[in-house]
Amino acid sequence: MNLQSLLREKRVLVLCGAGGVGKTTTAAALGVAAARAGRKVLVLTIDPAKRLAEAMGMPEGGAEPTPIPPERLFAGQEPGPGRLDVWMLDPRVVFERFVRRLSSSPEAARTILENRLYRFLSDLVAGMQEYAAAEALDNFLDEGGYELIVLDTPPSRHALDFLEAPGRLARFLDDRIVSVFLPEEKSRGGRLWRKTSQLVGNVLGSIFGESFTQEMRTFMGAFSGLFAGIRLRADRLRSRLTSPDAAFLLVTSPEGASLSEAAFFRDMLHEKGLPFAGFVLNRSWAREDGLTSPEALLRHVEDAGAARDGVEALIRLADLERARAEAHRGVLARLAEKLPAGAVAVAAPEAGGELEDFGGLVRLGEALATS
Repeated sequence: MNLQSLLREKRVLVLCGAGGVGKTTTAAALGVAAARAGRKVLVLTIDPAKRLAEAMGMPEGGAEPTPIPPERLFAGQEPGPGRLDVWMLDPRVVFERFVRRLSSSPEAARTILENRLYRFLSDLVAGMQEYAAAEALDNFLDEGGYELIVLDTPPSRHALDFLEAPGRLARFLDDRIVSVFLPEEKSRGGRLWRKTSQLVGNVLGSIFGESFTQEMRTFMGAFSGLFAGIRLRADRLRSRLTSPDAAFLLVTSPEGASLSEAAFFRDMLHEKGLPFAGFVLNRSWAREDGLTSPEALLRHVEDAGAARDGVEALIRLADLERARAEAHRGVLARLAEKLPAGAVAVAAPEAGGELEDFGGLVRLGEALATS
């Protein structure tokens, strides 16, 4: 299997990797390639670099995915049936939509959203990028509006925590301790638990006042109706991401620290039973096998002099570049060793730094897709 097959056949493509390896750019480029090939694609990203966000036309803090205009997406080729939307995840927006979806009624949703305690919980969740990624991914898959979703995960060793984030939130909110704060009619414990709940209520009332205590219990009572939905969605997302419809790509660079992170992610994917699709080697010269040699210039210069000195300096630089390219090809070969059946190890062409425009994403996506 190659990357083109992944882009054509998968429904979810999750990119993981250390910071600074070009993971977000790779996610965007693969989304562009899949859309230009005819699929309806959504790229979900956490925090793209400013220039990449501008190249994608991605507004900061947008409440909805931003569509890429067809004339931009299909520049240089005949327009096709594909579509590309991009969205920078906003945890607060994701969490509010989650509350509205899972509440039993609009009134129940308002009881939660208009409570001042919701603002505290919202601020807490705003720091949970992993939770936002999981919830948004599950919701878009449920709606079924996209044939492929490309998810750019946070650049850390905790990137795969988005798989566990909904479950952790469910366990936190559904813990027996939380039920102490529920209204008495919603408490699931026995007589002793209800007595404990009454005692906690009395203590809170004496500290914060009866009004605040009642407001907190009303909020917790309304929120408790979402517990079952949180657990269900956590189980459903895990099932979706372990299915043949999903694939995980690890993006790395030739640097030792990045390669160590890639090995860590590979082991974590194996441990969690997730479908590992292979490696993308960025920031490398592994594909530069056609470097021009300056040695031929020697016959055009005198035996001595500044011109010859300049050519000899170029030759030394060329030797360094060839050695670097050879070393990076060795890195790629080591990444390709012992890959599971169907997994790939490909090198992205060296782009000379940050990609500045949408055309650069098109070129990178096409190069990767044909690797």
